[in-house]
Amino acid sequence: MTDGATQTAGRSTAVAVAAGTAGHMCALSEAARAGAAATQVLAASSELSRQSEQLSAELTRFLATVRAA
Repeated sequence: MTDGATQTAGRSTAVAVAAGTAGHMCALSEAARAGAAATQVLAASSELSRQSEQLSAELTRFLATVRAA
């Protein structure tokens, strides 16, 4: 290979490596966003479960009061 061809091949390799690295960083960024979204869904579902249990207990007390009346 000539020096010019070697330099061109070197630049092409550097560009390909940079593009691959950018692609991996983009994928990692997307994975981080997905993880954050999953954490938010888990927190929301936990809160919904807690509220459901509270509502069930309140309904049970209400029905007991109605039956006693």
